[in-house]
Amino acid sequence: MPKQLLSQHEPIGILIGAVRRRIKQVVAAQVRHHGLTPQQFLVMVAVHERGGGSLGEIASHIRMDQPTASRIVTALMKRSLVRIDEDPGDRRRARIFLTPGGKTLAKELHTVAKEIRAASEAGFDAEERDALRSLLHAVIANIDRYERERRGGGGPLPGSRRNTG
Repeated sequence: MPKQLLSQHEPIGILIGAVRRRIKQVVAAQVRHHGLTPQQFLVMVAVHERGGGSLGEIASHIRMDQPTASRIVTALMKRSLVRIDEDPGDRRRARIFLTPGGKTLAKELHTVAKEIRAASEAGFDAEERDALRSLLHAVIANIDRYERERRGGGGPLPGSRRNTG
């Protein structure tokens, strides 16, 4: 079968997985010298972009489940890259901030994130980017719906967003 026909029939999930793995490989290569994992990179960038966010807000921003995000934040705290402060308005909630050393590193990591984001969107115009985002949100919603039906009801999977636009 010609390559073009084969690629048109590739399962969407396989393609999404391939994109995720490629991005993860590129991130790993870019942050290895900092001793960071791709997931730690994601959390550092998210804290940089949403400084003072709660664990739930940070996890939601990067579509990560809270237990995983908590483990990563703990590892970053041990490296003195982030700190957790009590929320003055709600003592039950904690806020995550970058330490001075974390801010320095996060600025560099944010530049890497912007470069990788730009590379992944290269050649797409604004309409194509919006369409792709919309389609990917629809895939997430479809998989969430499938999983709920398989479980016999319930809400969205941890780390998923309801937003489809």
